[in-house]
Amino acid sequence: MTKAEIVDVVHEKVGGFSKKEAVEMVETVFDTVKETLEKGEKIKISGFGNFVVRDKHSHAGRNPQTGQKITIGARRVLTFKPSQILKNALNS
Repeated sequence: MTKAEIVDVVHEKVGGFSKKEAVEMVETVFDTVKETLEKGEKIKISGFGNFVVRDKHSHAGRNPQTGQKITIGARRVLTFKPSQILKNALNS
């Protein structure tokens, strides 16, 4: 599903808003999520799951094509843990 499809669904299901206002609402939600995660804060959406930014330290790795040892730099990664409600919905 694309962002445009999400806008269409919001526009159809919520109603009372123009298509432009639906675009602004979806953009605002995604911008807020992005800004919150950039700050390193956790996002918990009840009934859906948790988004958490984790710090990974640099560590030794290996190039799979050449076998050469390399250092994988420190970085931040985004993890998602679905809620039990979402897991049950997917497996019912």
